[in-house]
Parts: sequence; structure tokens; C-alpha cells
Amino acid sequence: MDRRDVLGVLGTLGVGLASAGQGQANHGDGKQGGDGPASSLHAHFCGIHIAKSNPRMQLIVQHYCAAHSDDLFQCILFDSAEKNARLLGVEYIISDQRYRKLPDTEKKYWHPHTYEVLSGGLIAPEMPADKEMAFMKHLLTTWGKTWHTWPDPQQSLPIGEPLLMWAVTGDGQLDDKVVAARDRQFKVSSEEIREKRVKEIGFEVPKVPLPKSTADVGRQWTGTGDDEPTPRRK
Repeated sequence: MDRRDVLGVLGTLGVGLASAGQGQANHGDGKQGGDGPASSLHAHFCGIHIAKSNPRMQLIVQHYCAAHSDDLFQCILFDSAEKNARLLGVEYIISDQRYRKLPDTEKKYWHPHTYEVLSGGLIAPEMPADKEMAFMKHLLTTWGKTWHTWPDPQQSLPIGEPLLMWAVTGDGQLDDKVVAARDRQFKVSSEEIREKRVKEIGFEVPKVPLPKSTADVGRQWTGTGDDEPTPRRK
């Protein structure tokens, strides 16, 4: 599957949300924003970010995204889905093929999405179930570069330096209370989502340790050895 297949489909699915209930309510008919860049931000998905320099810092993040090109998806990040939400930062998403061409000095900024997808940590709450599954299949091997320019949402202003965020990459890394809060908010079960995705996608959930430093380069499937997926156990 090439870059156009991976990220082009993301854009198609995202734009399709403009006519899907909640998505339409959130974004209207696009007239207020005219034909500006914000008018195409229809794909909404929710994940849990952790700071690469401090994995104990964890927060639920709402992504509003659009395809910029066939190999780049870009998102604006908020701390909630409410109208007065804090704008936390930005995330750029590229295919695995594009990521592998980057030098290691750049790769250290990019986190994998494999665990988030297969574990149920990443959801698209406004998509129908079949479209969400297709969306997650295409996100599975992508990479994200995320900077939070509002590093501490508890502060009334975006004080401090931008914070490089990371993804959860293995079991036991997330605070159960954060997961429970996200599940309550969207009335979902991470455990049920995990079971369905592993069965549908056909791979076991990755087991990758958290980076020991901000200079570490991410891995998608395993902590050591060949970084290849493990087929689902029947």
C-alpha cells in the first residue's frame, strides 16, 4: 500500500464526516470560514498523549484533521470537544514509507500509532463503526509528530516551551483513570474495541517500552530485534 492509499483515504474519510450528524453540527456548512484552511477540518479523532520527556504526564486530546497532500495529514489539537476548548498544539501524520526515509536526527520526533490503534486507545467517535475500522487500518502504520504549544492545560495561558509528545506503545504505560475518563466521555469500552480490532486487523497488540530519553527513535511493534508485527493468535 503506497502513500496515496494510506493518507489519501484518510482525507476521503475525513471529508465525508461533513454530512455525518455531529460532524456537521461542529463544522457547519463552511460558510463562516469560507474556503480557508479550517474549512476542511472534518476528521475528528481522540487519543491520549504523553510527554516524551515525562510519560507520567498524560492527557486526553481531540484531533481535528484534514489531508494536506497524499503523504501528509495535519491536525489541530484541543483539550476538549467544546467550543471554548484550549488549543493545545499540532500533529503531523505521515506514512511509514515516508518516515523510513527520514534521518534518525528527525525520526526522534515521530511516534508510532500501532499500539494506539490496536489497543483501542485511538477512537473516531463521530464515524460509523465500519468507517472507523477502515480509518484505523490506514492509521495503523503511520507516524505522528506532535508539539503541544500549551504544555500545561491547567494554566490559564500557554506558558512555557513547546512540549514534544509521544504515544503509548505498550500495556501498563497508561494511567487507568485517564483511560476510564475517556471511555466514559464517549461511552465506549477500550477493552471491547481492542478485542474487535485485533480480530479484524489480524495482529497482536505491540509491546514496545517507553523511550529512555527524548533522543530515542520510536519502534512500532517490538522493543528489540526485527520490528515486525506478531500475527493474531487464533
